[in-house]
Amino acid sequence: MSIRLRLTLWYSGILAVTLLVFGIALYAFFNFKLHNDLRDELVIQAREVNKEIRGFGVFYSLPELREFKSAGIYLQSISTQGQIKRSSNLRSNLPYSEESINRVLQGGDGFETINVNQEYKLLMYYSPLVFEGSLVGVLQVATVLDDVEQFLYNLRLILIVIGLLTIFLAASAGWFLSRKALKPIENVIDAANAVEKSADLSKRIDYAGPMDEIGRLTDTINGMLTRIQGMYSELDDAYRAQRRFVSDASHELRTPLTTIRGNVDLLEKVWKSTALESGKEDGTGISVIRDGNVELSLEAMHDIASEAERMSRLVNDMLSLARADAGFTMSQEPVEMRPLVEEVIRRAQFLPRSAEWIAGDLAVLNDVYVQGNKDYLQQLLFILIENAFKYTEEGHVELDALQAGGQVGIRVSDTGIGMDKDEIPYIFERFYRADPSRGKKSGTGLGLSIAKWIIDAHGGSIEVKTQKEKGTTFIVWLPVLPSLSNPY
Repeated sequence: MSIRLRLTLWYSGILAVTLLVFGIALYAFFNFKLHNDLRDELVIQAREVNKEIRGFGVFYSLPELREFKSAGIYLQSISTQGQIKRSSNLRSNLPYSEESINRVLQGGDGFETINVNQEYKLLMYYSPLVFEGSLVGVLQVATVLDDVEQFLYNLRLILIVIGLLTIFLAASAGWFLSRKALKPIENVIDAANAVEKSADLSKRIDYAGPMDEIGRLTDTINGMLTRIQGMYSELDDAYRAQRRFVSDASHELRTPLTTIRGNVDLLEKVWKSTALESGKEDGTGISVIRDGNVELSLEAMHDIASEAERMSRLVNDMLSLARADAGFTMSQEPVEMRPLVEEVIRRAQFLPRSAEWIAGDLAVLNDVYVQGNKDYLQQLLFILIENAFKYTEEGHVELDALQAGGQVGIRVSDTGIGMDKDEIPYIFERFYRADPSRGKKSGTGLGLSIAKWIIDAHGGSIEVKTQKEKGTTFIVWLPVLPSLSNPY
């Protein structure tokens, strides 16, 4: 639905509601006023009749009703003995209900609307006739409601016709005015569509009108197009550089890995078979294979395998970050934390290290579940532990757990070289090495970037505390699943 149609409908709807409320109020006022005036007139006539009752002692006579007649007013009396007298403008007796008669004889009065032969409608007032303090009969004062009903019918018809005509005229005028008011916006839309279809961000929207809301909107869109053009150029350059890097890295890494691993397998087979045949060792106690001037040592094969493993880790890290950039969503399910952390502790003791490995208190992890991916959570903890071992030559590395509110924390602390607090905001950036001493250690500089991605994917956070030459502490906070976890 277009804005033009919505505006027209809104205007028409508001006007229709206003007219409806006004019409109902006006009709209700006239309906109440006319009927109330008729009732007051009937009551006045009844009082005048009661004033003119004549007689003496216990003898009385009713007045001549014709003396009180007025246009459209009809009078009739019914004595307590059942005698009926009516005004001269009546050709026949007025109808009445026994219920109303009995109510008056009991000291009351009241109004009643009566349909006479489906031809006309009467408004009837019943009043007691009293002479010298005694009730002598019932007085009926009536008037025809046809004129009032006809007036109210005509009023309803006029209000409906005028209301519908007014709404139609207002809707037509609103449709025309909204079209005229929104014409500049349609021009802006047409110009923006032309920019979109041409894929040329250098185009701008031409606008020669006043600097009203439409003019400011046009300026804003043109400014936005300028920024988008600049950002698009930067992103395009970065994307081309990234594609170039990925292509080069894939080509450069794939070939060495294939060559290195193939040669390692071949060398191992050749060395083993030759070593068994010769049974000789050189002076250093290392078995060698001599073929002319070529010496192949086991240490060389280990170096090749180590480099291949390092390159494999680099490729895997780059693949993980590429998945993160591509919006990869890891599958998650409820994971019990204590068995997962205990498995990490068991496997971590076999990692290369020179520091002491300490498993701290894990009691808070009993019956604690988080929504996550078990493999990626283990990878996260191994990244932190391997980093701690790498930069802690003396002292210890400790892992324990803590809990606060609805979160569980896994803490990995070390007594290593630490780092400056100013460097903390940058340690999760790719390829960032905190200081030259860290650069001497082997690594890709991607581990903490991967860790941060895993934490974000689990809706968690990470806290870092460090002090130069004193050590570093990482605390990974993960939200607990309250429906599965033991609150105690």
